[in-house]
Amino acid sequence: MLSRNPDYVDLRILGSLHFDLRYASTNNFMNKNVYGPFDVPFLHRDAAEKLKMAIHRLSELKPGWQFLIFDALRPCSVQKLLWNFVEGTPHEAYVANPAQGSIHSFGCAIDLTCVDEGKKEVEMGTAFDEFTEASEPQKEDELVHLGKLDPSHLQNRRILRQSLVDSGFVSIPHEWWHFNAFPSAEVRKRFQMIE
Repeated sequence: MLSRNPDYVDLRILGSLHFDLRYASTNNFMNKNVYGPFDVPFLHRDAAEKLKMAIHRLSELKPGWQFLIFDALRPCSVQKLLWNFVEGTPHEAYVANPAQGSIHSFGCAIDLTCVDEGKKEVEMGTAFDEFTEASEPQKEDELVHLGKLDPSHLQNRRILRQSLVDSGFVSIPHEWWHFNAFPSAEVRKRFQMIE
């Protein structure tokens, strides 16, 4: 049980966080609760330490804003369900192949956004798990230039990204909401995958 394993932290104890665990509900791209009774947001303790720093950094960058967590540790068994749903579709590029191992399955990745002073979700230009080019950080500048992404959305994403990257997280090129606590190769060498 993760709750008894000192290597994993229940993020609910950190404070200053909000939760909307999408895969523990039907509000996700599969329209299905794939977590069942597993509805506690865990991270490996090393990743949780970085998240604590990011909470502080966000409060410096944007006082009153807080993080809204969509997903954290995702067991490999759940990753397989997500992969089976998108395999062979254009959305395959947005879901890690479980054969290689999602960084979520090591407890070293987090999906999140921000809420403002009124606890309202900050506009980022796309929804969480919207598998379109508008979700991709690598295309943001181009999309703003083309008028397909509002400059205010880009500014909000940059605040989210800066608070996490300044705290040691690594962003990825195709999902504005996803951050790894360490480079992928390091995670796969150092950490244990949770089945």
